[in-house]
Amino acid sequence: MLVGREVPNVTLKTRVRDETVDGPNPFRWQDVSTGELFKGKRIVIFGLPGAYTPTCSSKQLPGFEGGYDEMKSLGMDELYCVSVNDAFVMYNWGKAQGLEKVKLLPDGSGDFTRRIGMLINKSHLGFGQRSWRYAAVIDNGKVAAWFEEPGINDDGSDADPYEQSTPENILAWLKANPK
Repeated sequence: MLVGREVPNVTLKTRVRDETVDGPNPFRWQDVSTGELFKGKRIVIFGLPGAYTPTCSSKQLPGFEGGYDEMKSLGMDELYCVSVNDAFVMYNWGKAQGLEKVKLLPDGSGDFTRRIGMLINKSHLGFGQRSWRYAAVIDNGKVAAWFEEPGINDDGSDADPYEQSTPENILAWLKANPK
């Protein structure tokens, strides 16, 4: 069980807007430490198999975007979506989804996802290494609540469940556990 454990501290390779960069792509690389992101804050994170995939794009990401304000009112400092995709894919997926509130964290190498125990093999779909679907509340760098879909596997012997890691379950936990 992950509740009570420290969140892995890994470096994610992100892209940030920088007006000093000329051209049509005004972004620069920036390393982001998950330890620094989660330090001293109540964070909600959720992991999903991939940008542009059906359940992730039609239910999970829009659901968390829609629940952001209520989670914020219940003491959440920030809401992050983690996926084993690179910074370019995550940025463009966020644009395509019209995101305004959820922040996307690219885990292109799968380091964070592996260290948190959610890296699976989805080669049966041609995806390679990806994240199992999960959500968590992180208080000051430690897992306070954990929501993982049942049946984690590497062979596709599942129906891509999405019942435990929902924004509704996170909201219920936040209401029962005020900051």
